[in-house]
Amino acid sequence: MSQDARTHTDNTRGFLDAATLTALAAGLHGDPFAVLGPHPEGVRVYAPGALGVEALDRDGTRAPLREQAQGLFVGQVPHARPGDGASYRLAIRWPAAEQLTADPYAFGPLLDEDTLSGLADGSWRCAGEALGARLAEADGVPGLRCTVWAPNAKRVAVVGDFNGWDGRRHGMRLRHRAGVWEIFIPGVQPGERYKFAVTDAAGRQQLKADPMARRSEAPPATASVVDQCAPYPWKDKAWMQERHKRHSPAAPLSIYEVHAGSWAAPGAGACLWDQLADKLPAYARAMGFSHVELMPIMEHPFGGSWGYQPLGMFAPTARYGPPAAFARFVDRCHDAAIGVILDWVPAHFPDDPHGLARFDGTALYEYEDPREGYHPDWHTLVYNLGRTEVKAFMIASALHWLRHFHIDGLRVDAVASMLYRDYSRQPGQWIPNRYGGRENLEAVQFLQALNGAVRDEFPDAIMVAEESTAWPGVTTPVADGGLGFHYKWNMGWMHDTLRYLAHDPVHRKHHHHDMTFGMVYAYSERFILPLSHDEVVHGKGALLSKMPGDKPAQLATLRAYLAFMWAHPGKKLLFMGGELAQPAEWNHDAALDWNLLDHPGHRGVQRLVADLNGLYQALPALHARDSDPAGFAWAVLDDRDNSVVAFVRSDGHAHVLAVSNFTPVVRHGYRIGVPRPGSWAEKLNTDAADYGGGGHGNQGGARTQDLPAHGQPQALSLTLPPLATLFLLHEG
Repeated sequence: MSQDARTHTDNTRGFLDAATLTALAAGLHGDPFAVLGPHPEGVRVYAPGALGVEALDRDGTRAPLREQAQGLFVGQVPHARPGDGASYRLAIRWPAAEQLTADPYAFGPLLDEDTLSGLADGSWRCAGEALGARLAEADGVPGLRCTVWAPNAKRVAVVGDFNGWDGRRHGMRLRHRAGVWEIFIPGVQPGERYKFAVTDAAGRQQLKADPMARRSEAPPATASVVDQCAPYPWKDKAWMQERHKRHSPAAPLSIYEVHAGSWAAPGAGACLWDQLADKLPAYARAMGFSHVELMPIMEHPFGGSWGYQPLGMFAPTARYGPPAAFARFVDRCHDAAIGVILDWVPAHFPDDPHGLARFDGTALYEYEDPREGYHPDWHTLVYNLGRTEVKAFMIASALHWLRHFHIDGLRVDAVASMLYRDYSRQPGQWIPNRYGGRENLEAVQFLQALNGAVRDEFPDAIMVAEESTAWPGVTTPVADGGLGFHYKWNMGWMHDTLRYLAHDPVHRKHHHHDMTFGMVYAYSERFILPLSHDEVVHGKGALLSKMPGDKPAQLATLRAYLAFMWAHPGKKLLFMGGELAQPAEWNHDAALDWNLLDHPGHRGVQRLVADLNGLYQALPALHARDSDPAGFAWAVLDDRDNSVVAFVRSDGHAHVLAVSNFTPVVRHGYRIGVPRPGSWAEKLNTDAADYGGGGHGNQGGARTQDLPAHGQPQALSLTLPPLATLFLLHEG
């Protein structure tokens, strides 16, 4: 070989062929690790737009790399070793500054074989720990470890603030076994934004947010944000150690449902979570609630969905502040002895282009067939929970909130829509299961696996189902064939009783069964009685406006109803504003009307709710046997003509008589048979003047008479105030 030929060969050693170079320049090369980084023929660095690149060898030697063309720099670095990201560094000279960094393509594979096997097999633990973008160290170098599941993509790259959003710069390595792409990007800092540039088989590219991102930009921006890796310094050890007692089926569970963005008017410039932490826990405690339940706070693109169409299943919405601020809020709630429950949505997701829809160009997270994968009620996409990777993704999300944010429980939204393949679908619009039935067997298996995982990992957390049908065994243990939830919302009780109260009192006698029917099935599941946000939106009116009559009658009826609910078997849930007797529908764009408390009638309802919670906690008879038929007995069941119902709650020791009169007529000398003789103290009267009532009552209590009634050998003769409920405690 001539000297000129040898010189030319040395000068071009490591150069790429034209086709490969063109693919890199177009951002189409599907395996950049095969050509970039350290190779026997030299180190290759692709840095389009750079003015020059030097390699800093481990011994400190600076070796200039030669530019072949279009931003590809090539050269010899004696100590560069494949799979050792610390063996050399790059000094990249950009027009505005020089960047000193390790070479992303010098690092070896990030995920080991066991993790890949776990991901392929649908391990939620592997999904939660291995996927997503996380600050980490590789070969002693700090940076961002990026992994994403996109098995059908032709190419995936990471774009962000750290590379000028240039999709050519950080193409990823595909680990075929699990369909996961990975790369380690040195030097990335918390707060930097990023997305995945996903190229499908047809060559179309979309920028996708990280499905596993733990922090996101505030909408309408859609990028994921690198979150800090330091754990939050929790101060709630005492709460967490005692939580199992507060979540016992025999414990009083009284939940205050909250939409974080509209509970109170936010202050200018301050983080909303910190503002809420200063007010909401103390308010909930003063009102006697045991928990607050937040409507979904996972990142969601459309505020008008109230969080029920989320895309960031691991990220608290940036609308209210950073993740650390949300953790502070939960910590403050626990310090005030208030638990935190989150609404969580595994049923469906919106089709925004930056989200999960056709993530790698195929129906990856959703079903392909719209008869399974499109939700007609909400115009959203349905998770394909029969796919092991999707099931793992969702279970990892649930456990993320319980683990990283010390959440005390999850209320799983729209369970009914998950359980039935024909939910809100007409004949021909749905696909039967493999047995020809309407049950979604994949969703059943998912819910059982979800609840099993939660019980294994966090046995003192609670799982609640919003399930509106008669599906059997929602709160039956998985081992016994049930879904494994701790509680189910009693939607039937709520609909029946509100329908009854909407009638004019003169007509209520014709609908008396609506107030009593709930006890027919009260012990078929463990129930929560919900007066939720769903009942005060979309033209349904506020709780107060559902009550007929003039303003005093509406307030009196609402007071009587709330006391009836607090006495009835089942845990309690009240949506914010209900305790204020807010007369208008809830508006998510406006704060609650706290000025209502300037009016005695509204202030009286608030005081009543606080007193109801106080009695509910103080009297085990009202809560200890919520799930035990032995804790309830009808006293007056069938007095439809007078619209009176009465029942006794007992914990086996104490007895509380609850009596409701749902007519505007005072009833004197009303006889009720009771199980114990002696004195019964009037512990609560919703017609009391302190609550805004007329002051009718029994002067503090009554004694039994030896007159049989309602199957009992003794009875009380009571004055029943109009549109009111009484609680009487047997004192001997």
